[in-house]
Amino acid sequence: MVDAFSTVRTEFRHEPEPIKGSRFLGLVAPASTRDEALAFVERVRAELPDATHHCWARRNGRTGDDFQSSDDGEPSGSAGRPILAQLEGHGVTEIVLVVARWFGGTKLGVGGLVRAYGGAAGKTLDRAPLVTVVVVQRVEVKFPYECSGPVQGLLASRGLDPVESAYGSSVRLVLDVPERDLAEFTRELTDRTAGRAAVRDCP
Repeated sequence: MVDAFSTVRTEFRHEPEPIKGSRFLGLVAPASTRDEALAFVERVRAELPDATHHCWARRNGRTGDDFQSSDDGEPSGSAGRPILAQLEGHGVTEIVLVVARWFGGTKLGVGGLVRAYGGAAGKTLDRAPLVTVVVVQRVEVKFPYECSGPVQGLLASRGLDPVESAYGSSVRLVLDVPERDLAEFTRELTDRTAGRAAVRDCP
């Protein structure tokens, strides 16, 4: 199971040198869903209505197995697929990348377009602020008040801060625990509280 993935931290854009008079502008953004990705594409279209083409690709899912690309009127396979190949090559997902083109009057041919769109996408990703996202599991921890010391010590040692806290007849905390650490966290919590703390997935 993939417990971490790389994506872009914030929206970013880069414009490489023109090619035979044509301008290419790469615009990349985080997108956790297909709808977020498509909304970004439409926003770029609205922002850059004078561009001749708005070609793009997206990857979603921890392993990037949900993907899509568009040539937006360029010859089939000459724009969207090279952009997608750069996303795959950089190992990023939960991301969308648009390359806008302003035609400069000279046709580049299919091979030239592949190099131009792929190059613009690659140079944009090379410069974009990438970040590693650790996949977390949201869990609920319940324990009696007398276990507060051991529990707080464990949370401090792992750098975990509760998302929610409730204090009734017992203490209830909601935590986002890295998936890769959850089994060990649960074992250590059980040990520190002599089995008096209960962990379960949040509904």
